[in-house]
Amino acid sequence: MRRKGFTLVELSIVLVIIGLLIGGILKGKAMIDNAKLKKVKSDIDGIVAAVYAYQDRYSYLPGDDVNDRETDLGATGCTAGTGNGNGLFSNLDEEICAWQELIGAELISGDKTQHDENIVAKRTPYGGRYLFRYGTHNDQNGNYILIENMPSDKIKALDEKYDDGQYDSGMIQASGDYPTSPVNRNAYWYAF
Repeated sequence: MRRKGFTLVELSIVLVIIGLLIGGILKGKAMIDNAKLKKVKSDIDGIVAAVYAYQDRYSYLPGDDVNDRETDLGATGCTAGTGNGNGLFSNLDEEICAWQELIGAELISGDKTQHDENIVAKRTPYGGRYLFRYGTHNDQNGNYILIENMPSDKIKALDEKYDDGQYDSGMIQASGDYPTSPVNRNAYWYAF
C-alpha cells in the first residue's frame, strides 16, 4: 500500500515560497519606513520655503507679523499686535498665527479660520504635528520646527543623513539620546 504525503521537493518549494513572501513583506516595510522619512524631510523643506516666501512678501515671519492679517488674509484671530515683529515665535498666538497666515497667503493648504493649534498645524507621517517654536536645546538657540512624537530611530536616521548624527547638537536634535530600542521622542529641527 502506498502512503500519501508530501515529498521533500514539494516541501522545499513551499518553504522557498514562504521565504520569498516573508522577504517581500520585510522589504515592503522598509520601503514604507523610507517613504515616511522622505515625507518628513519634504514637509520640513516645504514649510521652510513657505516661511521664507511669506517673509519675503510681507517682511515678517508668519505669526510674528505686526499687521492685521485677519482682514487681508482671513487668518482668524491674527489681528494687529498679535505678532510683535521680533523675529521669534515667542508665544502660542504667534505659533498658531504662523500656520494661519501661511494658509491665508496661499503658501500651504489648510483652514485659515482655525485658531486652534491642534487643528491648524500640519500632521507628520508618524501621527504627531509640526509646530513652530522658539527656544534653546543644548547648543542651538532660535526658531525651530518641533516634530512631535516621532520614533527615536527615525529621528536618528534623519540626523545622520542631514546633520551630525548626535541627538544633542546641530540643526536636528532629539528630546533624548538615541536608545538601542526605539521610543517616541520629539525632534527639534532648527531650520531658520
